[in-house]
Amino acid sequence: MSQKENIKFAFLGTPQLSAEILEHLKIQGFLPSIIITNPDRPQGRKMVVTPTPVKMWAIKNGIQYLQPENLKDSNFIEKLSVDFELFVVVAYGKILSKEILSIPKKGTLNIHYSLLPKYRGASPIESAILNDDRNTGVSILLLDEKMDHGPIVAMERLNLTSQMPEFAWPLKASELRSQMNQVAGKLLSEVIPKWMAGEINAIPQNHDEATYTKKFEKEDGLLDLTADPYKNFLKINAFDDSIGTYFFAEKNDMKIRVIVKDAKFESGRLTLVSVVPEGKKEMPYEVFKKTLN
Repeated sequence: MSQKENIKFAFLGTPQLSAEILEHLKIQGFLPSIIITNPDRPQGRKMVVTPTPVKMWAIKNGIQYLQPENLKDSNFIEKLSVDFELFVVVAYGKILSKEILSIPKKGTLNIHYSLLPKYRGASPIESAILNDDRNTGVSILLLDEKMDHGPIVAMERLNLTSQMPEFAWPLKASELRSQMNQVAGKLLSEVIPKWMAGEINAIPQNHDEATYTKKFEKEDGLLDLTADPYKNFLKINAFDDSIGTYFFAEKNDMKIRVIVKDAKFESGRLTLVSVVPEGKKEMPYEVFKKTLN
């Protein structure tokens, strides 16, 4: 049995991003002993109860999984307290208590999609794009009870200007997330055996330099098309795979919400490419404009 197969760890995650990290770990020979993910939730317009991407990955790969609603549940705590060496957390979506963090012998490693202590919180990728900050990266930290506060185990910078010339900045959040997740998966698979062997020392963050991001709501996606066109373009790209962006247009003396699906920025001008008017299907923006006459 290899060193990788000897590492007994639990993986905690929920969205597709987390499932992609699991797949990368699998390719590198790391399989969790158990997977913890959020309960199935209603999704889509028809509110169909849908399993999380991580649960689907666990089923496909024959890994035991748990979906606790309450992390304080004694039965859940008991199932986790089975001689685990390590926890790995990637976008799980729930705060872990001191009791849970104290279970694994080697602590809990967490992937965060920024160069900590910058952009702590719920939306590091969106915030980097909104701030036109193309010098970002991935951090692996040792979790403590405070949000994104623990010491840094490893970090890799993504200088998008020099390393990824094939992508025009600003990237869409979906594009940046994909690129960062590839880096994160590779970095995590390199870190785990070194961390378990005691070859890495976690370095405390400089908390005086910490910046924080917010959880964005639908209202944050409102565009003012008379405002700075580049800032609007940054917002469209930042929210492309999350809350989305929209504006209001007048038709027949009524205001209708128009969702922006695609846009481009050239020569200082923002050009809307495709939109979804309220109650309609996606269409070219130029076609939509003609319906307003």
